[in-house]
Amino acid sequence: MSLASSLNDFLDRSPNGIRPGVEVARIPAGVAESLRADVLAVRIRPGDAVTEAAVAARFAVSRPTARIAIDQLVRAGLLRREANRGARVPTLSRADIVDLYDNRALVEGAALHALAQQGSVPPDAVRSNRALAAAPDDAPFAADDIAFHRALVASQPSLRLTRMHESLMGEIELCIGQVQANALWRPSDIAAQHAHVLEAVVSGDADRASRLVREHIVSSRDRLLEHVDAATTPTDPANPAKPANPATPAPTSAPTPAPPAPTAQEAMQ
Repeated sequence: MSLASSLNDFLDRSPNGIRPGVEVARIPAGVAESLRADVLAVRIRPGDAVTEAAVAARFAVSRPTARIAIDQLVRAGLLRREANRGARVPTLSRADIVDLYDNRALVEGAALHALAQQGSVPPDAVRSNRALAAAPDDAPFAADDIAFHRALVASQPSLRLTRMHESLMGEIELCIGQVQANALWRPSDIAAQHAHVLEAVVSGDADRASRLVREHIVSSRDRLLEHVDAATTPTDPANPAKPANPATPAPTSAPTPAPPAPTAQEAMQ
């Protein structure tokens, strides 16, 4: 028996029949996907550390495998590495949220403008939205919501726009996880807004598709900001429902409008 045959026979008899370059290559990706799901569901909370030792122990993998999985999430923006502290789930400030959503609105507005000129929608987006529409009010929705938007942007013709979108989506997923964890939307409400976007794309109305997706993104931004502001507003100890310093009311203003939609060419300049 050759050395190669002996090695294959050993691998066939090893636990799970793991072969190098096949199942082994999938292990870090599987660990990373499980960690990603935990971050989205806020089972791993903003500010929490994600260490190689803890990941290796939880998933019964080696520390190098755990490091690869963590590195995948760092590259995606779902974790950040800090000097001498390892990787942590970022804690996004109010300014971070505004900046992320406003840039996302610009990129997706340009992407949907380009996609509507083609007049067709990707099947993956349709499937994700059907799942949202059928989900109970209290069902998790982040994964299907994210998949819907990624599918739309990936189907428009500009690879640069797709890369811009991917560079934002890791941190945007953190925001969507907060929206889901605090039940700021129902899945059916998200699906209804998505359906209007799809209708505009199919009809070839590029301006309407761009406007609707930007309004959808801005409405999510505003709901999340309202929640963040409510959670950080000091309260009167004698009346927890009453904000402190009532004599100095917060200024009132109209909601910030969605930024104007650039063309695909303008977005890439």
